Amino acid sequence: MHSFPLRTTRRLLGTLALAGTAAGLLLPATALAETWPAKPIKVIVNFPAGGAADQIARAVTVPLQAALGQPVVVENRGGAGGNIGGEAVAKSPADGYTLLMSSGGMVSVNPHLYPKMPFDPTKDLVPVAAAARVLVFLEVRPTLPVNNIEEFMKYLRAHPGKLSFGTPGNGSSPHLAAEMLKAQANVFAVHVPYRGAAPAMQDLLGGQVDFMFDPGIGLQHVKAGKLKLLAVGSSRRSPLFPDVPTLEEVGLKGFDADTWFGFYAPAGTPPDVVSRLNREINKVLATPAVKERIHALGGVPAPMSPADFNARAAIDSTRFGALIKARNITGD
Repeated sequence: MHSFPLRTTRRLLGTLALAGTAAGLLLPATALAETWPAKPIKVIVNFPAGGAADQIARAVTVPLQAALGQPVVVENRGGAGGNIGGEAVAKSPADGYTLLMSSGGMVSVNPHLYPKMPFDPTKDLVPVAAAARVLVFLEVRPTLPVNNIEEFMKYLRAHPGKLSFGTPGNGSSPHLAAEMLKAQANVFAVHVPYRGAAPAMQDLLGGQVDFMFDPGIGLQHVKAGKLKLLAVGSSRRSPLFPDVPTLEEVGLKGFDADTWFGFYAPAGTPPDVVSRLNREINKVLATPAVKERIHALGGVPAPMSPADFNARAAIDSTRFGALIKARNITGD
């Protein structure tokens, strides 16, 4: 057996140790994509339970668990227009185990509303996958003495400041839709912000507010006759209610308050992990069960690449930013 002098042996051991350290430094970038996911994944929804973001998240995460082979747990952290949940994800480890489900307003609206945000959503988050394009539906309490959009607009103009509308919060897509209506129709109504769409819907059903731009969660009540659906705040009619006109059809040109919901991850999340998530979520969106859940909200699945999702947010940032400035809308 050949032996080495002690000094040579020490040099060899040192070289091997350095090589092992270098390999260890290189390992995470390549091995993470191969081993991920190795533990449960958390999806933080930055709005309360029961709203559109929450319902879409739960519809997607159930089949996503089977695809990834790990539990995917949903946690609601509402407040501050979604900034509380958004900040929690932005400041989480960029390892693919903490995701955000949010409306696109997190990136395209909130920076215009909050001059001192606790994080920069365009820098501290990366888009993973769009989930759905959700329309907003103009609904009124059943006791309001109107039966169509023309009667509603006439009633609204005849009672300036007497009607109130509920929203999930300042700067939410239903709030922006109502501000579009007020600006284009030159009408006035009182804004009542809530901490999420679900409590706003409860007060609409109870008659505490008169109308609401609903992101789909109240359509079951429309079908049950508990709410009146008068119009769609989208560029196109809803396939669920093909006889209900858009607001553009009744004179509000270019009216489009659709919002895009999707998943985000902390900036620095390995691209291979983002790509895997994007592929799996897009597959889930194509399944009949998830399509049905999203359609029930009056929305449509919106599979797209992270780059396309990012581009969509940039377009919305420009148009909603202009509205926020013109209407002097501020955050909560």
